[in-house]
Amino acid sequence: MAVFVALGAFLMTLVGGWTAQRVTDRRHLVLGLAGGLMLGVVGLDLLPEALDAAGQDVFGVPAALLLFVAGFLFAHLGERLLAVRQAAHGASDERVPQVGLTAASAMVIHSLMDGVAIGAAFQVGNGMGLAVAIAVVTHDFADGFNTYTLTSLYGNARRKALAMLYADALAPVVGAASTLLFTLPEQLLGSYLGFFGGVLLYLAAAEILPEAHHDHPARSTLLFTIAGVAFIWLVVGIAG
Repeated sequence: MAVFVALGAFLMTLVGGWTAQRVTDRRHLVLGLAGGLMLGVVGLDLLPEALDAAGQDVFGVPAALLLFVAGFLFAHLGERLLAVRQAAHGASDERVPQVGLTAASAMVIHSLMDGVAIGAAFQVGNGMGLAVAIAVVTHDFADGFNTYTLTSLYGNARRKALAMLYADALAPVVGAASTLLFTLPEQLLGSYLGFFGGVLLYLAAAEILPEAHHDHPARSTLLFTIAGVAFIWLVVGIAG
């Protein structure tokens, strides 16, 4: 059942990537929506789950929040190191393809964990499994949308963006199937979600949204960002 449900996530991810490809003439709107979706996923979905699952405090601060900050700093440091390396080779543009591939790879890992979450939830019971599956399948549209956008935004060829999109689509199926072999500890899952949330927030706040408003500081871009957050809020509310 878990693997069958994960096939829905596979299809929804491809739909999200297809949507990102079809609106290249409205790139600023695509980026605005992507930034809103990422912000919504982090603030309304990943971080609350991480706080619930990670549990313990470390020197008065929840472990999930510490890892959230660590993920943000990790993404920032990684981008700076890649930019310095590119500049050392004489490149004038700091937006290097490796950053996009790294970000998309993180999305693939996240989708893999989505599949694991579906399988683990079905181990608890069918009701829990279906509730988690609804949330995962619905927000996988955002995952596919963001995976294609992140890869292409940093100058990668279309074939690489499509390869990352297909990998992201297959990841939930692989993750769900893997739960037939092992059970993921809850605290480890919470720690992962906190760290990944920090990475996503950095990409949304420091890269995607500034790029969206760079050439087109329009109200429509801001409205698409708000719509992305509202969409994730709706998904979380329905799933809850």
